[in-house]
Amino acid sequence: MELTAVVTGAARGIGRSVVERLRAAGYRVVAVDVSPAVADLAESGWVVPMAADVTADPTPAAAIGRATGEFGRLDLLVNNAARFLRRPILDTSDGDFDALFAVNVRPVFRFTRAALPALTETRGCVVNTASISGLIGVPNQSVYAMTKGAIVQLTRQLAIEYAARGVRVNAVAPGAVDTGFMDEARAADPDPAASLAVTLGNHPIGRMSTPDEVARAIVFLAAPESAGITGTILSVDGGYVAR
Repeated sequence: MELTAVVTGAARGIGRSVVERLRAAGYRVVAVDVSPAVADLAESGWVVPMAADVTADPTPAAAIGRATGEFGRLDLLVNNAARFLRRPILDTSDGDFDALFAVNVRPVFRFTRAALPALTETRGCVVNTASISGLIGVPNQSVYAMTKGAIVQLTRQLAIEYAARGVRVNAVAPGAVDTGFMDEARAADPDPAASLAVTLGNHPIGRMSTPDEVARAIVFLAAPESAGITGTILSVDGGYVAR
């Protein structure tokens, strides 16, 4: 039986690695991203790229419809699309707040709501990309942390609500991940080298995680080997929250 997934934020970083790992595991994938670079993932009969804004109202239903229409079923939703914001709260505008929730939280709610009927039929899974910032306090991440905390709580809530219907809902909570996402944020620091040193020092393994390491955790949470796991927030953080 060929399984089918929808992955948001699929064009680069963690999302791209998730698509690659799912393909290696035999999944057919609808890969959603606002970037036209998502087209690079196209693979006839296996990966359908969908260049679309996850914040746009029609996108969730359209993405789920592509999966069920082209592949006949939906077994996994990976809510990965997100933006990062590192800024003191006194420097954070209402516009910053609204924009971050519009990307990081609202699509998770709307994609999940659109996917649940199909996932109930297949007894499928949802895996959300949260963050250690949704679990612990991290300086200058008040609004970003709020968005990831919302994802953590939605994960737990839906795991309870849908357990009896056979749908598992989990999340990964990465620490710093070596992606362009982090490079862009660090470039705005007054001293990027010092910022990097602090980041590495906060991770006991002495380095950032790779996108593939996070992707492996996501694929594990969707696999039969994790059939007894739901409502779990799996930290992939090099020991950050264990300090």
